[in-house]
Amino acid sequence: MIGGVYIVQSEIIVAILSLAGTLIGTFAGIMTSTKLTNYRIVQLEKKVEKHNSVIERTALLEQESKVIWHEIRELKEGTKHHENLSES
Repeated sequence: MIGGVYIVQSEIIVAILSLAGTLIGTFAGIMTSTKLTNYRIVQLEKKVEKHNSVIERTALLEQESKVIWHEIRELKEGTKHHENLSES
């Protein structure tokens, strides 16, 4: 029986070591995955910031463009008005 007790104890030790190895491996995998996910989120946030900056600059350019076209129309109308006065 003493030999049988040692076999049972060694099987329990092997099972416990297997469980510990599985837990450590799983935890390491989860940590690696979490780090990679966090890294990718940071990279995406940087891209979004860059994109938003471009959108803001584009909106400003569009607004400035509208003002410039309005001023061009006013200058054209002023020129036409001036030509009409000169012809009269």
